[in-house]
Amino acid sequence: MVEARQAALEAAGFRVRGRVWGRPLVALSRPAPLMGAVFIGVIDRGTNVLQVRPTTLCPLSCAFCSVDAGPRSRWRAAEFYVEDPLWLAEWAGRVAAAKGVWVEALIDGVGDPFAYPRLVELVSSLKSQPGIRWVAVETHGWALSRRLIERLEEAGLDRVNLSIDTLDPEKARRLTGTPWFDVERVRRAAEYIARETGIDLHVTPVWVPGLNDEDVVEVVEWAYRIGAGKRWPPVTIQKYNRHRYGRKPRGAREMGWREFWRRLKRLEAETGLRVAWSMEEWGMKRAPRTPEPLRRGSRVGLLVAAPGWIRGHLTAVTLDLERIVTLRAPGGAALEPGARVRARITADRDGIYLAEPL
Repeated sequence: MVEARQAALEAAGFRVRGRVWGRPLVALSRPAPLMGAVFIGVIDRGTNVLQVRPTTLCPLSCAFCSVDAGPRSRWRAAEFYVEDPLWLAEWAGRVAAAKGVWVEALIDGVGDPFAYPRLVELVSSLKSQPGIRWVAVETHGWALSRRLIERLEEAGLDRVNLSIDTLDPEKARRLTGTPWFDVERVRRAAEYIARETGIDLHVTPVWVPGLNDEDVVEVVEWAYRIGAGKRWPPVTIQKYNRHRYGRKPRGAREMGWREFWRRLKRLEAETGLRVAWSMEEWGMKRAPRTPEPLRRGSRVGLLVAAPGWIRGHLTAVTLDLERIVTLRAPGGAALEPGARVRARITADRDGIYLAEPL
């Protein structure tokens, strides 16, 4: 029985490649599906921007992280990555072709994409896909170096979205929850991108009221000063949101959306610098969604492929290997990886599926 289940998992493209921070590290390879999950693969939210997520890994433990990433995570049950970047790029290319418009592939995730060791190959592979015109990547910048930036430029990277939340070294270490984090190194790398390369720089600080109020203004002014925003807007302020599985730092509070937009307008008036942009200014537009094979209420056969990325969930795939489905389920031998189960789809927003066993 154990051998049969293991064979089924490997045939579906799921393998455990050791452990990281005490959690299983799950690799996905052909023919594993790469749509249907929020934490890995491709997400189509009905615009000309596709989210491409190669890994859940992040070496930082940011105090305000909305997805509880990093070594200090309390909710993570497993970590994931796509073993072959070309397989991920092919999925993104397939979705782009189905949408029928030029798209941007935004490499982001519930981790930091720079924790993906084959990021340069992924950028190059995405740029080679028909229908994908631009490739961008999000990061906190911890891994940026001149050599890596040069390799990414050679691969065709168009933009770096840099989440830098303070320029103060000590505060940066506290906010990232990481004693080795060097914001000065990140700052130098960002300035190199803006001034010495063809890659655009978009600075995206998270405003955490009570923790970095004054720092956000300083970051905005710095972004404009160094020449961020060659082709896209130079800076966008992100709103700190409390999430069920996210971190809630002491001393921080969450602004309501009305207050957030009001304070952004005040910041713009006081500094003379814009920080809020329309979809049109970003070049974003609505675009046809990828046809989805599952709908809420559907009953479907699933193969349990791995633990979930957070506790209380399992990662499953449809038997035809078309989609990943996150299965809400208690533990138990019957629901161990390799088991088959009938389930009902309980949520299908943006082609991201949640299900419960029948």
